[in-house]
Amino acid sequence: MAEELNRETPEIGFEHQDLSPRGVYAFLLVLAVGVILVVLLLFAIYHAMDAYERKHQPSQSPLVQQGQADTRVVSPNNIDAFPQPRLEGNERLEINRFLVQEEQTLNSYDWVDQKAGVVRIPIDRAMQLIAQRGLPTTPKAGTAPAAAGKE
Repeated sequence: MAEELNRETPEIGFEHQDLSPRGVYAFLLVLAVGVILVVLLLFAIYHAMDAYERKHQPSQSPLVQQGQADTRVVSPNNIDAFPQPRLEGNERLEINRFLVQEEQTLNSYDWVDQKAGVVRIPIDRAMQLIAQRGLPTTPKAGTAPAAAGKE
């Protein structure tokens, strides 16, 4: 039985007419040329659209400082002139700054409303005070508060 499997027969093999290496190389060459043409076409379209936008920009307000020809470009000095919310310039730096500010708020003493006598205390100290004193309670609905002075 092993001899039957090892024998080479003319029926076993591959189809020589299916795909030639020349056809594969031709396809890859046409694909590469097509990709290059699409990239060049997109570059030309974007360049034309940018030129159109530059040409059809609205006239600048007389209040805008001269020296800034393209109103689409915003210098770092003018970022604060835009209303909130603004796009983040450096996400990591801004989130770290925010987290440090929140941590400082949670762990510091400060006045919230000095006239009313409301202060902010560190959260750890607030938890200690609540553990010692308990939460303030209100009388249940339907119960009358104890009358002072009546017997």
